[in-house]
Amino acid sequence: MAAKDLDIEQIANYLHLNVEQVTKLVERGKLPGRRVGGQWKFAEAEIHHWLEERIGLSDADELGEVRKWLDRLPNSPHESSDRFEQLLPLSCIAVPLHAKTRGSVIREMCDLAALSGYLWDSAEMATAVQAREDLHPTALENGVALLHPRRPQTSILGESIVALGVTSHPINFGNKSGRATDVFFLICSLDDRIHLQILAKLSRLVHEDELMERIRQSGSAHEVRDMILEAEANWENHPT
Repeated sequence: MAAKDLDIEQIANYLHLNVEQVTKLVERGKLPGRRVGGQWKFAEAEIHHWLEERIGLSDADELGEVRKWLDRLPNSPHESSDRFEQLLPLSCIAVPLHAKTRGSVIREMCDLAALSGYLWDSAEMATAVQAREDLHPTALENGVALLHPRRPQTSILGESIVALGVTSHPINFGNKSGRATDVFFLICSLDDRIHLQILAKLSRLVHEDELMERIRQSGSAHEVRDMILEAEANWENHPT
């Protein structure tokens, strides 16, 4: 999505809400907007970030509502799947991930993604991911982090890809509650829509506590990938 300002009618259409609903959201501080000449204006990049934050922190019911919004966004110009079977190759899963510090986690996760053959410069991706973490940590309350750069890194990426690492010991990764993190996903996407789609699916995945504990206890990349593909198949067979 190109960065631009939207007026209140455009943002209502964008989110498939009515103007009155948007007005209430922005006046209550629940939607990022600013007044320009007495009119509400919305930066598209800020709306994207707002959606991203809602996905990362939402419960299962809220994720369903966000998913409806994602389905209404403009189609991606890239032919990229949001299925884990394509996004998460076995080579991009490290169980365990041997990193022991915040910086080494980011570097090793980017090196892991590069094993797919679709990420051509892991060091540049690591710099972009580190900048995003410095801006706002992606560590969630349940010991999982959803690493990603602030903007798609299309110049160094051939396909959207996801990497997964599980450390032997939890690492302080900036979670506000103080809980350490031991499960790390890295999202490398070709554009904003694909990024949000992947983030929404991963958010649903990490809200399944039993599944996350099984992933933590597994010592096999094969097993972990099978668990994730099984969860994805269950969603498709039993949508909520």
